[in-house]
Amino acid sequence: MSTQFGTGCHLHLIDGSAFIFRAYHALPPLTRKSDGAPIGAVAGFCNMLHRYVEGNTGPDAPTHVAVIFDKGSHTFRNDLYDLYKANRDAMPEDLRPQMPLTRRATEAFNIACKEIEGFEADDIIATLACQAREAGGRVTIISSDKDLMQLVGGGVEMLDAMKNLRIDVEGVEAKFGVKPDRVVDVQALAGDSVDNVPGAPGIGIKTAALLINEYGSLEDLLDRAGEIKQPKRRQTLIDFREQIELSKKLVQLDCDTPLEFTLDDLEVRDPDPEVLLPFLAEMEFRTLSRRVAEHLGAEAPEITEPAPSAAAADMPEAPAIDDSRYEIVTDAAALQSWIDRAYERGHLALDTETTGLDEMVADLVGFCLCIDAGHACYVPVGHKAEDGGEGLFASDTLADGQMPLNTALDMLKPLLEDASVLKIGQNMKYDAKILRRYGITVAPYDDTMLISYALNAGLHNHGMDALSERYLGHTPIPIKELIGSGKSQITFDRVAIDKAAKYAAEDADVTLRLWQQLKPRLHREKVATVYETLERPLSPVLAQMEMHGIQVDRDTLSRMSNAFSQKMAALESEIHDLAGETFNVGSPKQLGEILFDKMSLPGGKKGKTGAYVTGADILEDLATEHDLPGRILDWRQLSKLKSTYTDALQEHINPETGRVHTSYVQTGANTGRLASTDPNLQNIPVRSEEGRRIREAFVAPEGKVLLSLDYSQIELRILAHTAGIDALKQAFHEGQDIHAATASEMFGVPLEDMTSDVRRQAKAINFGVIYGISGFGLARNLRIPRAEAQGFIDRYFERFPGIKEYMEATTAFAKEHLFVETLFGRRIHTPEIAASGPRAGFAKRAAINAPIQGTAADIIRRAMIRMPDAIADLPAKMLLQVHDELVFEVDESAADEVAEVARRVMENAADPAVHIDVPLVVDAGKGKSWAEAH
Repeated sequence: MSTQFGTGCHLHLIDGSAFIFRAYHALPPLTRKSDGAPIGAVAGFCNMLHRYVEGNTGPDAPTHVAVIFDKGSHTFRNDLYDLYKANRDAMPEDLRPQMPLTRRATEAFNIACKEIEGFEADDIIATLACQAREAGGRVTIISSDKDLMQLVGGGVEMLDAMKNLRIDVEGVEAKFGVKPDRVVDVQALAGDSVDNVPGAPGIGIKTAALLINEYGSLEDLLDRAGEIKQPKRRQTLIDFREQIELSKKLVQLDCDTPLEFTLDDLEVRDPDPEVLLPFLAEMEFRTLSRRVAEHLGAEAPEITEPAPSAAAADMPEAPAIDDSRYEIVTDAAALQSWIDRAYERGHLALDTETTGLDEMVADLVGFCLCIDAGHACYVPVGHKAEDGGEGLFASDTLADGQMPLNTALDMLKPLLEDASVLKIGQNMKYDAKILRRYGITVAPYDDTMLISYALNAGLHNHGMDALSERYLGHTPIPIKELIGSGKSQITFDRVAIDKAAKYAAEDADVTLRLWQQLKPRLHREKVATVYETLERPLSPVLAQMEMHGIQVDRDTLSRMSNAFSQKMAALESEIHDLAGETFNVGSPKQLGEILFDKMSLPGGKKGKTGAYVTGADILEDLATEHDLPGRILDWRQLSKLKSTYTDALQEHINPETGRVHTSYVQTGANTGRLASTDPNLQNIPVRSEEGRRIREAFVAPEGKVLLSLDYSQIELRILAHTAGIDALKQAFHEGQDIHAATASEMFGVPLEDMTSDVRRQAKAINFGVIYGISGFGLARNLRIPRAEAQGFIDRYFERFPGIKEYMEATTAFAKEHLFVETLFGRRIHTPEIAASGPRAGFAKRAAINAPIQGTAADIIRRAMIRMPDAIADLPAKMLLQVHDELVFEVDESAADEVAEVARRVMENAADPAVHIDVPLVVDAGKGKSWAEAH
């Protein structure tokens, strides 16, 4: 018998999305054994509902309850502001198919399940809460969503179930600095980076609360903005009034959402065993089924264990690796069978075989699929026919026994692009780029290389062979066995199909097994967020950048090469004059004999070969003693610029695109920094004039410009935040010249009397400290006595004691845990931190620097992931990432607009995951060449 809602009734409103995401992150990835469907979030969600039902008894139990969900992503707020929630991270791909199941679970527990197209769950909750309050009832909102704090008071409270913390009016005041009825005003001013609500630039929660408490309301504040004494704040409120008013409309909850049900429809009902238990059995939740059956006084359903051949990704054991169950697929019927099984299972391992390593020119030779460990297939599509003569495959004719390329790709395309089927690969970015050239966009995908990197950065490399040996105890077939090496090496299309099939299918089999082992560890070891929000979503962004490439002017490179050759010849002549004889300047052995035997310069040390060591560090020390070592360094720099860039870049220009297409390696550095290869565009020197000139060859096509956006001193800003250095934080907030400010702090020189030499010394110390520079190293950099350099460092630590404390605390943490962490949870393992000898110093410096450099790397990763959506409607392409810089190619007429959008994304990239106490500042430049833009 339904009870009319009114005085004495107690309504519970559960934020369904919060429950789901908490459940998703609380458990490792689980799959249903019968079909491999992902069910980890559903399992966690059902456990939470069961605990909720069990725990809500007694006098304070709810009389009415509903779980409220979002339906769709477009709401009336998107009509007000099309960038609303535009920077939200995409839903994890293995969570997407679980969302409908959570609705079914709610209904199976006999709890009202409500959602309305075009309205957010928060608005439905707000409407129900207001209706219940007006009817004289009590309301408990089970959520930690700060937006819902607008509703607290007058019989409405919140419950943060994660912390078992009740939030009342005082709790809201503690968080926002205002009472609940003014929370919306504070939010309108402060904005919300999570939902991309713009707010008032430069005004945060604390400042917003002070202003609202002083003026009473947002409307009164804006009307009286001219009275504010602080000039910058006053001008911000005047200039951005419309934006602030729009922000209030975006954050204001709608208490008049049209509902097709009433509060009476939400009356608490006991679960029906005949509905709930079959659903739990269908999900194969054995333990929960038993607990629920016991609670309901019913008989637990029997859940049949699936046959071994149908076991999914979480099966405890897999068969030993051999090739007896590897198939060669040569017809459509056989391939369709594999495709059907992939749809049933919900995942497959994928690997492509090609004619080379350059994804922009390599041709597809075959591909392999693996759905169950030990059972894989190879589909040949591009092997060449043997042309006689000792088994050589010299013909351009295709071999028999293969599928037509177009037929195979047409069949695969729907599967590889289907969002309900997870694709699994090792270095999947390569395969995705290959297939993209054939018109297939592979999504979604997991990458075992990136999973391993998120888990084990700093412990070992993440190539498939190394991972297979480490985790599977299996050594895969070496590629050299098939294609040889050196001058006799052949391309994969010349490999016999039967041999290719064993090699390729084994790769897919190993990849699936690695995924089964490594993916569950992400949650257990608390690095799932790093993988899901930093590594996996970055891979397709990098792939797109690499395929765009950047235009390079061959004539400019050729002219530079000639100029470098002439300068090198002139330097050689000068070097020979200084040495008093001619010798091979490029020979370290001959150079060592000149420096240490003939000229008797100090510091000569011989290496294992018996020749003198003449590395750059040795020559830099000797440069203070004699001109010859300095000239050698100049010659070497020019030689490297010529061979590595002005000559080599010409060979990397793609003949079809006229562009250079670098490849980014996500796993190349332990700290999360990207590496650039084939060619390496990240190590172009910028300190020398010649190095900077290399960038003149990188140009924009007609009608376009290159746009460069570069984080300003981001690592120093992170250090100031992490180490809590108030003087540096204040300097950054005030927009001071940080090196001049440091010099003023250290040397007691007023800013107005600062000399360039004193500033240069402070700059060297600022950057040196981040990398753990020693007195010896600073002395070398500044060309000053070691004692003076050590004195600078000692004085630096005295003026900024927080840095020393940070270094000691980080080192102690690394020694205890054998890893350090970035602000975003990335772990960089430090296995050698307890080493002795020279390695100890290096390991300590690396551990101190890793959280700083790694956090900077994480921030630009987050910016890159958000950037494609941010510039999707603009005539712009993101082309390059070079440490703290992003380079775009844009229509000349849109350059300023793109710069503003990209700057906003970059400067807010840390939010909402981490709040940095100092502003992130991005410098922008544009020009017809990279040099002009930088």
